[in-house]
Amino acid sequence: MPKIEQVVKRTGAVVPFNKERIVNAIYRAAVAVGGRDRSIAERLADQVATILENTMPAGRIPTVEEIQDIVEKVLIENGHARTAKAYILYREERSRHRQSKTAQQNLDSSNIPYRKLWEVLSWAVDHDLYSVDRLNARLARGELAGIVCESDQAYEEDIAAAAELIQVRREQIKIVIIAGPSSSGKTTTTIKLEALLLQSLGMRFVALNVDNYFHDLELHPRDEYGDRDYETPQALDLGLINEHLVRLVDGQEVRIPFYDFKTGKRTNDVTPMRLGPDDVVLIDSLHGLYAGMTADIPAERTFRLYIETLLQMKCVDGRFVRWTDLRLMRRMVRDSLFRAYSPRQTLEHWHYVRSSELRNIIPHASTADYVVNSALPYELPVMRPRLMGYFRQWVQDYKDDSNRQDASNRASRVYDLLKTVTPVEDDAAIPSVSLLREFIGGSAYRY
Repeated sequence: MPKIEQVVKRTGAVVPFNKERIVNAIYRAAVAVGGRDRSIAERLADQVATILENTMPAGRIPTVEEIQDIVEKVLIENGHARTAKAYILYREERSRHRQSKTAQQNLDSSNIPYRKLWEVLSWAVDHDLYSVDRLNARLARGELAGIVCESDQAYEEDIAAAAELIQVRREQIKIVIIAGPSSSGKTTTTIKLEALLLQSLGMRFVALNVDNYFHDLELHPRDEYGDRDYETPQALDLGLINEHLVRLVDGQEVRIPFYDFKTGKRTNDVTPMRLGPDDVVLIDSLHGLYAGMTADIPAERTFRLYIETLLQMKCVDGRFVRWTDLRLMRRMVRDSLFRAYSPRQTLEHWHYVRSSELRNIIPHASTADYVVNSALPYELPVMRPRLMGYFRQWVQDYKDDSNRQDASNRASRVYDLLKTVTPVEDDAAIPSVSLLREFIGGSAYRY
């Protein structure tokens, strides 16, 4: 019976066989349908490996597709039909994405109202910021302060427009949700919106920190590098969140759990919470628009705000700057400053971030009551001196690493972009109340 030692990837690259990849794939599918027993995934992966060893001819290297076919068969034969369905759907989704190089970018924009994208593009044209070349030209004329002022003003006007919509429905709304993908600026936007509504309407917000509803860290899927996939909505106890929100809206008291990020453990029934007659629940969450979180809350009782970096700026090659690349750079700088997470770690983890938001965040953007554009054209020149050296090195580090193809592609793309941007070393022109300060430091707000 030959021992399986290698696998042929879809790219044709031959890499070492790692059974842990199978365990993680099965467990991730199980988590998607509510399963949390990793030992079952390990037993099923053992079966997959045994079948491979019994059926694969000597000297024959199995392909990724062949292994996935066996995984589906083992799941179904062992009575895990729901997990098999989740696995099959995820596999099909990844296949569709591979068939089109622009699929992810199209998915981002297709869920944003066309009128909103047109407004952002029109603003960029009016302010001569519709391309990297035009941005560089304004910087060359010494207009950084003007770019900062104009960009921040547009963002503040977006928040004010959202506040006006909330005011119209003031008597109905009991929950305000601020949602959006990673590093889109949810926290600063939440602070600004809350202050504006308190000042104009006297609304009192009670924050519900959904991070306290995380499942224990050991229950999150993990890859062969030890990196855990905590980006999915299933990492949260969605059922408990929904139950607590229903009771809060009904005027009942609930006891909020506490999640200890140092230990990765959750303690239930810790902090009492009840809404007063004029109180409104405020939720700042990646997955705030995910249906499971508010499944039993009437739509008229919620206001849903979605945030994304809707930059409408063309690169020198004529393509638009990718929104996900802006957010990647933001998260790299922020996490290195405040979360003891290196830029390299952020880059290597980003495929989890991106995969989850494409499946669980971006598709729900169309359900939002209003969309805020958090992109700031001046963040590109500010990010260049902070990150250019890293990306230059990563292009070399990952170019021959078949296991880090995602990191390699992103590093090359962002490096090519940053090379064309005029760097800004001195950020003194950026005020302390700017959204960008959430990521580069020096903010007037406490996070």
